[in-house]
Amino acid sequence: MSNARRPAPGDHGKVNLRGRRAVLAVAAAIPLSLASACTHPAAPQPRHQAKPAAPAAQAAPAVLTGAHPCAGLRQFTCSFLTVPLDRSGIANGTLNLQVAAAGNLDAPHGTLLFLSGGPGQPGVPFAGQIRNALPEAVRGYRLVMIDQRGTGAGSLDCPGLQRQMGESDTVPPTPDAVQACAQALGTRRDFFTTADTVADLDALRQALHLRSWTLDGVSYGTFTAEQYALTYPDRVRRLVLDSVVTQQNADPLYVASMHRAAFVLRQACLQQRCGYDPATELASVIARYGLAVRLFDILVISSIIDPHLTAFLPRLHQAATGNPGPLRSLITGFYGGPPVSPQIYSAGLHAATLCADLTDMPWGSAATPLSDRPGALDRAIAQIPAAATWPFPASTAAGQGIMAECRYWPPARPDPRAPYRTLTMPVLLLAGALDLSTPLPWAQQEAAQIPHAQLVVIPGSGHATQLASAGGPAAAQQFLLA
Repeated sequence: MSNARRPAPGDHGKVNLRGRRAVLAVAAAIPLSLASACTHPAAPQPRHQAKPAAPAAQAAPAVLTGAHPCAGLRQFTCSFLTVPLDRSGIANGTLNLQVAAAGNLDAPHGTLLFLSGGPGQPGVPFAGQIRNALPEAVRGYRLVMIDQRGTGAGSLDCPGLQRQMGESDTVPPTPDAVQACAQALGTRRDFFTTADTVADLDALRQALHLRSWTLDGVSYGTFTAEQYALTYPDRVRRLVLDSVVTQQNADPLYVASMHRAAFVLRQACLQQRCGYDPATELASVIARYGLAVRLFDILVISSIIDPHLTAFLPRLHQAATGNPGPLRSLITGFYGGPPVSPQIYSAGLHAATLCADLTDMPWGSAATPLSDRPGALDRAIAQIPAAATWPFPASTAAGQGIMAECRYWPPARPDPRAPYRTLTMPVLLLAGALDLSTPLPWAQQEAAQIPHAQLVVIPGSGHATQLASAGGPAAAQQFLLA
């Protein structure tokens, strides 16, 4: 695997797990049985009690400043949106978020805000890629992209966590790296939730002088888009959710992805006419050699950059027949390469956002004390039926990256929930049949909750279908231009 090209918005854990994104296209949100912490957990910082935001009439109007041509982006203007770090007013400080907007102010279908993935990925660097992937839609809409808080030039930088996790959800960091990141960010870490970003996006809408707009999100961008639409339903005309993260009852243990792995492996085998059962072989390789979490991580990322598993499948077969060397070499190479810079993907933001956002952790919300989390996680793993995660053992769920991050992340202000629970506008959901980062059952779960939902499953596609397959762009553009 090599750093072949820039990832697409929505790839959140891709290849070479330090330069891993390069072998695929972007996002998402990617989302090892950990040993005891090497150091004592960081002492919980005092949590701020949120107070009601100031009435809109008292707030300064949102404006874009510093307009200039975007480097390398013809017909786009870049500028900055200044937002408060803490809208409650308790913590001081502001953030300057970079925005790129196309020049076709009179686009017949209005404005399209495209949201990239992670959390941790900027948006502005991918404006050209989105324009190329969705040319008809971009002619009909004015395309706008934003570097969400904590990304791009304002990225949260945690060097240790950055080296260990790069762009991945499922690579497990050490407790030391997680705690060092939380300590370095200090109390600022409480102000990078999805709800904070949703408020930023509505400030952007106001700065653009829009009454309403259309949102298109990939991977974690789907969650941000959902939360915005549930907070401001009258301001969203249409919604595209590509590689869906569910708006509630999320699956931080990745049980659905592990179970779905057997289907993806077997589909790859059919495509390659391999003549054996790779799912059974994966189970036997794990039983013989271990490596469950590493193999799960590689499979998740391969489903994004190489959903037909052309590199993985033959090496798995060699290991299953007694020669683990090529598979071990693949694993070693997978985790090599230069570190990913936080400006490209911020592992610190990934931790700060997910560990506050996810309310369905085995231990409950982000406010749960650190001392209560290991026991709750053990109990949750013990209740998972073996068939639910096969060909992986259930213990893999406890060892993957999100559990490793959030198990040691200090108690945080839980992400406030959106005021509404149902998306009432027309919604297109796109799912790659071979995606393990945001597996098909997540999209099916979300579609079942939406009255005006259209679910399109793209056969042979992995993650970020609008950027990685022929079917995704066509479906998105047909919906957006209807």
